[in-house]
Amino acid sequence: MTALRKYERLESPGLWRATPQDQRREVIVGLRDATIVLADPKTEMALSQWSLPALLRLNPGQMPALYGPGDDLTETLEVDDRDMIAALDTVRLALERRRPRPGRLRGWTLGSAAVTILTLAVFWVPGKLTSHTAAVLPAATESALGQLALRDLERLTGSPCAAPLGLSAAQSLMARLFPAAPPRLVVLRDGLTTPLHLPGNIILLPAAMLDQTDGPDVVAGFVLAEGLRAATDDPAAALLRYAGLFATVRLLTSGNLGESAVSGYAETLLAEPPLPVPNADLLAAFLGSEVSASPYAFALDPSGQSVVELIEKDPFLGGSPRPVLEDGAWISLQGICTD
Repeated sequence: MTALRKYERLESPGLWRATPQDQRREVIVGLRDATIVLADPKTEMALSQWSLPALLRLNPGQMPALYGPGDDLTETLEVDDRDMIAALDTVRLALERRRPRPGRLRGWTLGSAAVTILTLAVFWVPGKLTSHTAAVLPAATESALGQLALRDLERLTGSPCAAPLGLSAAQSLMARLFPAAPPRLVVLRDGLTTPLHLPGNIILLPAAMLDQTDGPDVVAGFVLAEGLRAATDDPAAALLRYAGLFATVRLLTSGNLGESAVSGYAETLLAEPPLPVPNADLLAAFLGSEVSASPYAFALDPSGQSVVELIEKDPFLGGSPRPVLEDGAWISLQGICTD
């Protein structure tokens, strides 16, 4: 540092106080390249070391000069040696001149920062906030979101089928396939062509699928596949993405979303193609649920050509080792829309 060259290795006596409660003690003040060293005059052992860039003059224009090591005013140093005071003040002035001043560069920097923050707010924050909100939703709130979405969907599909024996059979099917946390199976008469899922652990099934399949193993396959989709694409996050940032913030702060936030979501939901499910995941689900994969595979493609892997690697090629539903329950499930 140019300002220090004529003061290299300059030393002087001083009075140092470690804390406001301590007595002042004599020290040797040594000026170094980027620091001042306060040492015991008898043992020459360093007692403290201060950074020159952080050095503050606490009593400008007064004598003896009083210094502190930056914002930490616990320590203080009194110096009455004029050469040392001149050296310290010269260094402080040189450092002050080197500090950047606000100007055009700062304006450009602030402008760039503002653009960056705005970009993050528009594109990055909503997605992160939606994911976070969906991840921390209590089960009751997620169930309420599912009910909101279902009510909006009923505009296009009509009310869910609700024959008592059919509902009981649906519960039995879900308990058979998902014993740890059975979803709620909702059968809809119209408007639905493929299974879908909603927040609150709800799986939607078209009523036509019950009439057009040969047995419960096929329905079980479609339900298992939809359960895998729900695990991959969080339905609560999908709903909040549709509802938007302000509705998500409202839900996060008040626990309430409001029906207007999901108005029209049904059209979006029905227009989205189902996500593909890897065969490996499907086969693992069939194995874990003790359900044969072949009936589902042939329902997807009667020729079997596009589902060869599901057929050849069926963990129960000879059929499910235990019934998916008893005959009576299957008949009741098929009649769930006769209420």
